Amino acid sequence: MAKGKSLDELTDPVFYILVALVEPRHGYAIMQYVEEETNGMFKIGPATLYTIIKKLVDADLIEAEPDSEPRRKTYVTTAAGISKLEEEIKRRSRMVDLAKEVLQTKGRKGR
Repeated sequence: MAKGKSLDELTDPVFYILVALVEPRHGYAIMQYVEEETNGMFKIGPATLYTIIKKLVDADLIEAEPDSEPRRKTYVTTAAGISKLEEEIKRRSRMVDLAKEVLQTKGRKGR
């Protein structure tokens, strides 16, 4: 996520991290989950992951599980994070619907 960028519209890495944290996971498990669920099409590196985790914690969209080990924190999406994820799913669905509509009505007039 770019410095100073808001969380109004989620970037792909933020989106996938929120999805992964619907169930509690630690950092490495988040990276594995995203890579596996996207069939390797999307990978999140450790630097990106922990930068985003800090921003999501600061925004109260995720939280560390109280009983997680300090050296291996487990995070989970908060109620606010679930709401944000639901908003983002609707936004992305509208984007896909628009693209489908344009392709159907305008046809595939490639050059």
